[in-house]
Amino acid sequence: MRHTAWLYLFAVACSTASAQEVAKPVGLRIFYTGHSFHMFVPQHVDVLVKAAGTEGHMTVGRQGIGGSRVIQHWEKADDQNTAKQALMAGKVDVFTMAAHVLIPDEGITNFTELGLKHNPNLRLLVQASWFPYDVPEPNKRIKPDALDQRDSAKIADLQKAIDDWRKKLEAQADDLNKKHGKTCVYIVPVGDALVKLRGLIMDGKYPGITKQSILFTDAIGHGTSPVQSLASYCNYVAIYRHNPMGMKVPAIPETKDVAGKKDAPGVNDAQHAILQKIAWETVSEYPYAGIAAKAAAAP
Repeated sequence: MRHTAWLYLFAVACSTASAQEVAKPVGLRIFYTGHSFHMFVPQHVDVLVKAAGTEGHMTVGRQGIGGSRVIQHWEKADDQNTAKQALMAGKVDVFTMAAHVLIPDEGITNFTELGLKHNPNLRLLVQASWFPYDVPEPNKRIKPDALDQRDSAKIADLQKAIDDWRKKLEAQADDLNKKHGKTCVYIVPVGDALVKLRGLIMDGKYPGITKQSILFTDAIGHGTSPVQSLASYCNYVAIYRHNPMGMKVPAIPETKDVAGKKDAPGVNDAQHAILQKIAWETVSEYPYAGIAAKAAAAP
């Protein structure tokens, strides 16, 4: 019996080791397109992939256009359109886009059709960002010279703006997935994650930051390091379907005088841990990100 027990423990240990090896993310080839709420993501994801010990990861390319809709990336001249070129070469596993507030966006449709034509297994991720100026109502938007208006923002208002807009994006994803007979277009709920972070700050549960306005450099909503880190964690989770909680990531130092603003905050170890938790819980539990459905189907 003692011998049998040792064999059992050995088998469990081997099984656990094997599971860990299987769970280790496999490197993917990624092409990024997007606007300024997204194009900081590639370099952050590179850092996260390194921290995870993933081999074979490759940033195939990136195509950024400030304030862009996806259709603007599609309509870029063919000889300069590195996104189209990469898809037609069939050398992309994951293709990212960042949606504008104007949805539906024909660019998402066009890139989906082109990408699947050359790689039937391609995954297309669309970042659902936070709302520019916080909310769509003109009388509630952040004024250009009053960034501190964000400090009195109501979480319910922020979430409603995200929900109403994201539903339009979900409808377009549903149409495309139905058309292609499979789930190929996924959504990364970055805006939802940021609302959660702002709620923690309001409740005094995010160390080092006491005001929501510190997260942003301007009225539009360009993010400081905590926002960029959170958005990148969300994209990493959606791309690699891997839990980043506990991942050892280099601290991001405070940045001096960003865009004429007072010193912008960095991200220390304790803050990284909070952002990792928000990202994992938000993305993994959101059906359109593809992780919740995958987990439900697993034995």
